[in-house]
Amino acid sequence: MSLDSTPTGGTPRTLSAIPLTDPNVTASGDPTIGSLVRDASAQVSSLVRAEVELAKAETMQDVKKAATGSAFFAVAGVVALYSSFFFFFFLTWLLNVWLPMWAASLIVFVLMLIVAGIAAFLGYRKVKRIRGPQKTIASLKQSQSLLSPGEHEAADAVARR
Repeated sequence: MSLDSTPTGGTPRTLSAIPLTDPNVTASGDPTIGSLVRDASAQVSSLVRAEVELAKAETMQDVKKAATGSAFFAVAGVVALYSSFFFFFFLTWLLNVWLPMWAASLIVFVLMLIVAGIAAFLGYRKVKRIRGPQKTIASLKQSQSLLSPGEHEAADAVARR
């Protein structure tokens, strides 16, 4: 680091290694086009990263709901398969005390289908609650309208057709 000129007080006026003015600001004090573009690019990049993180967080919530719904479907399948062997025979023989064997078998079969249907309905209801990343969609629509208001209106008009 060299001093260009040193007044009598010992304080340098300029330093050749350290600029004393911002190179991205013009003489009038306004930022240059390059610095404005760089700042806008950095802000858009930050916005996109934030939107991706929000989408990930919301999607993980929906994945958990889907896993729970899938578990109910699995329970329905297991109940329908394994209990059909043991419980069918028990109920059939029990009902055979009062009814013919064919009627007892039919009643037991219908009861087990009802149990499997209830479990499948519970799984369907759980999966149906998955809504998708609502906050991300709303945020992206807001960001789109802020970034390009004219294009956004044209895109909405095309989407309404």
